[in-house]
Amino acid sequence: MTATTVSVLTARALLLDMDGTLVNSDAVVERCWRRWADRHGLDGAEVMKVVHGRQGHASMAVLLPERPMAQNHADNARMLAEETADMDGVVAVPGAEAFLASLAGLPHALVTSADVGLSSARMAAAGLGLPDVRITAESVGASKPDPEGFLKGAAELGIAPEDCVVFEDSGAGIDAGRSAGMRVVGVGPRAGAHRPDVLVRDLREVRVEDAGGGVIRLHVG
Repeated sequence: MTATTVSVLTARALLLDMDGTLVNSDAVVERCWRRWADRHGLDGAEVMKVVHGRQGHASMAVLLPERPMAQNHADNARMLAEETADMDGVVAVPGAEAFLASLAGLPHALVTSADVGLSSARMAAAGLGLPDVRITAESVGASKPDPEGFLKGAAELGIAPEDCVVFEDSGAGIDAGRSAGMRVVGVGPRAGAHRPDVLVRDLREVRVEDAGGGVIRLHVG
C-alpha cells in the first residue's frame, strides 16, 4: 500500500496516538526538551529528532547511552511533571474533535507514551474527550517503537492486530504499529518521512463509516 494508491481502508478497531495525532503539543514538548538539552550540553535540534513518540526515559537512553537507566527514570519523572504543568499552546489537531465524535460506539483506543496525568491534561486542554480504552505509559513495560502498547490496545478491545489501523505522527510510533502487524495512517508532516501506509495532513482528511458487521471503513483524502 502507498499513500498515492489507497483511499479506503477497512478495519475492526482504530488505535490512536495522542501527541501530534490528536493533540498538537509541539510547543510545550519543544520548550521542555530544549531546556533538558541545554542542561546536558546537547544540541537541541538533534534532541528534537529523537523525542517524538517515545517515553521520556527511552529518549534519554538514546541520547545519553552511557547514563544509568535509574537516572533516566528519575529525570523522566521530573520531565513529566514539567510537561503536565505547561499547557500553553496545547490545541487539538484540526479535525480531531469531529474524528473522535465519529468513533462513538466503534472500537477504538488511545495508545500514548504519555502517562495518565499528562494524557488527561493534554486532552482536556485541547477540548477532546478521552476514549474509554486507554493504554498509557503505566500500561507497558517497553516504550514505542516497541509494539507492546498497540498490541495491548488491540487485546483490550478484543480485536486481532491485523484488523487494527493505527493513527500516528512519529517515526517511533509508526515503527511500533508496523511491528505490531497493523496498518498505519500517518498524520501530519513528521509522519511523511517514515513511510506510513497512508498519509494525511490532518484529521479533516479522514472520514469514518460504520460499514456494519463490525467493520469500520475509513475514507482517506
